[in-house]
Amino acid sequence: MIDFTEEQIERYSRHIILPEVGAEGQSKLLESKVFMIGAGGLGSPVAYYLAAAGVGTIGIADADVVDLSNLQRQIIHNQDRIGDPKVESAKKTMQALNPDVKVNIYNYFVTEENIREIIKEYDIIIDGCDNFPTRFLVNDACYFEKKTLISGAMFRFEGQVATYKPHVHKEGPCYRCLYPEPPPTGLVPSCSEAGILGALAGCVGTIQAVEAVKEILNIGDSLSGKLMTFDALRMEWKKLKLRKDPQCPLCGENPTITDLVTYEQACELKFGE
Repeated sequence: MIDFTEEQIERYSRHIILPEVGAEGQSKLLESKVFMIGAGGLGSPVAYYLAAAGVGTIGIADADVVDLSNLQRQIIHNQDRIGDPKVESAKKTMQALNPDVKVNIYNYFVTEENIREIIKEYDIIIDGCDNFPTRFLVNDACYFEKKTLISGAMFRFEGQVATYKPHVHKEGPCYRCLYPEPPPTGLVPSCSEAGILGALAGCVGTIQAVEAVKEILNIGDSLSGKLMTFDALRMEWKKLKLRKDPQCPLCGENPTITDLVTYEQACELKFGE
């Protein structure tokens, strides 16, 4: 267990007094490593709260730069950083909040060539991208590398979060159990085309951060095998049970996907809208 400084005892005091966390749990957080895909709408609250919680090493991949239209929901950035790489902006905000945290930045998109090598170094992977090809790429890489994946998505006024860890929860599904293949390119509009309620990103991203902390600490009920959905207009949260698909092309009984698959436009769309 980490030998806390007086400053750390004060900083994490509200965690330490929780019986479910305590000094041992806070030590686990400080020793943990989380990798995030996207420093946008979902990545912003995830990164902020994980840094605040004292997650010791946080990696962020994003090749985009801060744009004025981002600031309606991407709260880790600000007006003065327009034009700066998002990963650099996010790192500045996180380390200003908590200098305990080491932030590794990857100012490029994850691809078939680099993702497995990157995620090998991390305990938990958080997907905050906004396009289907990247979601499938991340899911497949996590499956092959036996990494827990916390996936979030949002569209207009609706959001969802799920945890996938079939390497631990043998009866639990992977993302392909829900969606075996991405939809055709252009079928689902992007946030810039359909719009997005800014505060929705905070709701979904914060749930992803909570789930990551719980997974690190091994406390509470995991979202593995479940899908949490949120309808902001009706202010309704629902939790749906997900089942493993025996015919899943990735984690099923007779898999047909045995290596990473790159889909069209996987690296052309922006992360974390």
